[in-house]
Amino acid sequence: MAVRPLVTLPDPLLKQASAPVRADEPGLKELARDMLDTMYDAPGIGLAAVQIGVMKRVVVIDLSKPKDEDGALAEGEKNPMVFLNPEIIWSSDELRVHEEGCLSIPDYYEAVERPDRVRVRYQDLAGETREIEADGLLATCLQHEIDHLNGVLFIDHLSRLKRERVTKRFAKAARRDTAA
Repeated sequence: MAVRPLVTLPDPLLKQASAPVRADEPGLKELARDMLDTMYDAPGIGLAAVQIGVMKRVVVIDLSKPKDEDGALAEGEKNPMVFLNPEIIWSSDELRVHEEGCLSIPDYYEAVERPDRVRVRYQDLAGETREIEADGLLATCLQHEIDHLNGVLFIDHLSRLKRERVTKRFAKAARRDTAA
């Protein structure tokens, strides 16, 4: 178990689609644990493998609420979910606006409109095919993370002007960081 470095905008990996996985792949359970450790450390509520530089269709989510001033969760209060090869197989016509952020676009938040409910087919770590129907924050989080697997960022759902503004800001910061 390890906290891995996050891939951030403008890294081109974030715009690439991830490859499917097999539940029996060596190292997959360790990857999921590392992803959860990284997500909890950030702290965040969801993470796609591409966000730690692994181009595999793996997502972890935990919507548990932090219990102390440091944003930490006690071990027994965590509710980690791991999704292998998740795909949205149905979405509602009703839409919902939620303010989204992203660990790969730190300290930037914006309202995004997405379907209010989704049904997602995925495999668990044992290789069993499952489906989950989600609404509210879980639906938003699933859509956000599955977008990552397809090379789509939440800012791609914004107006061109907003998207270009944030992209330029992060590109400028990256140039400044590499020059230092």
